[in-house]
Amino acid sequence: MQKSHKIIAAIITVIAVFAISATFYKKQQAAKLGFMANENHKLFVRDYSPSMGPDNAKVVLVEFLDPECESCRAFSPYVKEIMNKYEGKVKLVVRYAAFHKNSAYAISILEAARKQGKYWETLDLLFKSQPAWGNHHNPRPDLIWNYLTTLDLDIDKIKSDMHDPKFMEWIRQDAEDGKALGVRGTPTFFINGKPLERFSYQQLELQIREELNK
Repeated sequence: MQKSHKIIAAIITVIAVFAISATFYKKQQAAKLGFMANENHKLFVRDYSPSMGPDNAKVVLVEFLDPECESCRAFSPYVKEIMNKYEGKVKLVVRYAAFHKNSAYAISILEAARKQGKYWETLDLLFKSQPAWGNHHNPRPDLIWNYLTTLDLDIDKIKSDMHDPKFMEWIRQDAEDGKALGVRGTPTFFINGKPLERFSYQQLELQIREELNK
């Protein structure tokens, strides 16, 4: 074989090896990231979205919720139970669907509490006290402040931070993504990007188990 042919063959071999390696790497990454490797994953998960669980969890559970929603309140203990039961295997991502009159107000308080590292405690508190402050016949969002005193929070800072304009931008973006995904009520769940097939706690856990067993 002539020298020039050997050089061309060597270049082709290097290119082929590089292409195969790149393909293998992409497949490895896709397998590692699972649902998060999908091109449309940003519709489900934004960089600012509150989350619980490891980034490399096999299952990404996305919940569109509203702190003023009674069904979200009812579902909350079951979601917590799932997160405890499948600890380390499931990542919970919260998105907002502010369908009620005082939802944005409550979400702003919740996000301000996140800046103090008290997101999940505050979400729990909002759900537990919801019958008082979120009563649909006589809503009293001002009562939230009374309940917040039970947490170790800087209330004055929350009252200042809750007016951060990015919170309203996040609520708007979540509403836009929710609309694109067909979210019409709360809570709405997606398990690795797949909608909950039937609205029940049992079905939610079943679909999570199915994804974990793949």
